[in-house]
Amino acid sequence: MIVLLLAFACIVGAVYLVGDVATAPSRQRRDSVARAASYSRAVVKADEVRPFRERVVGPWSEHLAATVLRFSPRTTVDAVSRKLLSAGLSTAPNTFLALKGVGATAGLVLGIAFGAGLAGGAGAIFGATMLAAVGWIAPEYALTLRARRRRDEIRASLPDALDLLAVSVEAGLGFDAAITKITEHMHGPLSDEFALTLGEMRIGESRADALRKMEQRVGAQELSSFVRAIIQADQLGISLGRILRVQAADSRNKRQSAAEERAMKAPIKMLFPTVLFIFPAMFIVVLGPALMSVLSLFKG
Repeated sequence: MIVLLLAFACIVGAVYLVGDVATAPSRQRRDSVARAASYSRAVVKADEVRPFRERVVGPWSEHLAATVLRFSPRTTVDAVSRKLLSAGLSTAPNTFLALKGVGATAGLVLGIAFGAGLAGGAGAIFGATMLAAVGWIAPEYALTLRARRRRDEIRASLPDALDLLAVSVEAGLGFDAAITKITEHMHGPLSDEFALTLGEMRIGESRADALRKMEQRVGAQELSSFVRAIIQADQLGISLGRILRVQAADSRNKRQSAAEERAMKAPIKMLFPTVLFIFPAMFIVVLGPALMSVLSLFKG
């Protein structure tokens, strides 16, 4: 019964969405004609002009985000915002928190429906708990994976960016102009971070503060060393070209060490699928005929 009700609700929602999309052009034309006809005679209210997202979805997501924060007091909007920036996403923190709430609610409903249909009340409780936990954890896990992958991409491209910075500074360009060269000739997360840092410096942010913000957004140790070296060079008046050369060499050595470490871990990671999937098949092929012969002797 619950499955039928859920299916009916999904059908009603789909029909509503299809009808809303299909009638959107005609409604827009009608509203435009109505506004043109009443121009200079009546004032259109803001609530009538604002789209559906601003009138309904926005307040609803904020309310759901506040509910999620009440259920997880250790989570803060600032922490979520930092995670989103580390992952390179421009999504609002309230939207992400609302997504977690929607995932948990959907998992709860689906768990109750399928669990009750398969194993009764106990299955409904177990399914609701498991799927709600999955819906709650999945967005956070996906965000963590995206931030980690982006951090690895930044670490991989940092030595080349530092070489380009060193060459540009040694050629007579200023630090800001050298960062502009990176944004022009390189692509990827690191180039985006430098572009954002350059924009912050152009609107009046000091170089040290803009670089510290970039360090906090990325969270990579190599980039933190680079930022500290640049700030110290500015404070002490040391040549930037020499500092950048040293930082580029150090970052390249760290990248090579990380690649060697991953290569050394590869045989250990290959051991588990080998034991689980390849060895059993080999044992069946090698020992199967002998085992069948032994069993035939016992039967005879």
